[in-house]
Amino acid sequence: MTDAPLVIVFDVNETLSDMSPLAAWFEEVGAARLLAATWFAGVLRDGFALTAAGSSAPFADIASESLREQLRGVDLARPLSEAVEHIMDGFAGLALHSDVAEAVRRLRASGFRLVTLSNGSTGVAQRLLSTADIGDEFEMLLSVEDAAGWKPLRAAYEYAATACSVDAGDMLLVAVHPWDIDGASRAGLRTAWINRGGDAYPGYFRAPDLVLASIGELEAHLRRE
Repeated sequence: MTDAPLVIVFDVNETLSDMSPLAAWFEEVGAARLLAATWFAGVLRDGFALTAAGSSAPFADIASESLREQLRGVDLARPLSEAVEHIMDGFAGLALHSDVAEAVRRLRASGFRLVTLSNGSTGVAQRLLSTADIGDEFEMLLSVEDAAGWKPLRAAYEYAATACSVDAGDMLLVAVHPWDIDGASRAGLRTAWINRGGDAYPGYFRAPDLVLASIGELEAHLRRE
């Protein structure tokens, strides 16, 4: 990157929120821990499929219905409806990753405009950020529910640029998901991939402009721009 971006756009699920407790919540209702990752991947798959078909549905609707179907054949420790409610309540109440709050405060203090862009609801993002007392650091909380479809659809990123009254090239998307990085790059945004786990980046996606081990590294990189 040459010039620092005007607006930093954060993905929410897994990028800001720590989803590691999900496996324990599945276990608490009598399901296998590994179903947590399978369920979340299925939610994304179905949301992407609807977008590809020119349709859409709220994240929460897909998440709860697919969870109910996934748990239906499991020998649960509580009634199915209670199990679904337990996991969905836990998902809505996730906490931030430990590297997020202080990094967000530093970025805002450095003069960057901060927004979120989620395939989920603004309500979940608001709860996540407010609980950590950083909600006021963000200018806007954006959801694809107000766009033409889920990320990584180009129109989702264009919606964010329009909402922020900037060109796509003046925005930097921060995300842990390579598919999100690829979609944002194709829409003209600059990108920062947060690779907390030391994973390999898929070669079939467009490469990110920045690769960082944590969000805490972002401000120092941008200060050098």
